[in-house]
Amino acid sequence: MDNNKIYSLLGLCAKAGKLKSGEFAVEQAIKKGEARLVIVSNDASDNTKKKFHDKCDFYKVQMLSFGDKDSLGHAVGKDVRTSMAVTDDGLAKTLAKNLLSEEQDGGNVNVKN
Repeated sequence: MDNNKIYSLLGLCAKAGKLKSGEFAVEQAIKKGEARLVIVSNDASDNTKKKFHDKCDFYKVQMLSFGDKDSLGHAVGKDVRTSMAVTDDGLAKTLAKNLLSEEQDGGNVNVKN
């Protein structure tokens, strides 16, 4: 799996209005039950990773670590982004499937739950 395809899917989610990005927006999406998949950058701080892992675990939302802050932000036409939440079931499943296949291929994806 090519990382570019994953970044393209994230861009598609953003254009479709099915993506929340930034810590506050992602946290709200998780709490409101809107988040279907949470992506946290690999270079996020340990505190940020733990915060989202705990929230996702409590609210039963799948969380994956992927990419870096700059690349995630660039993929969705924003500045640096540490966290993102996909709010559409179909897009979340497609992204998760591609991210998990990337992990199996030895890519830079970490599965959290």
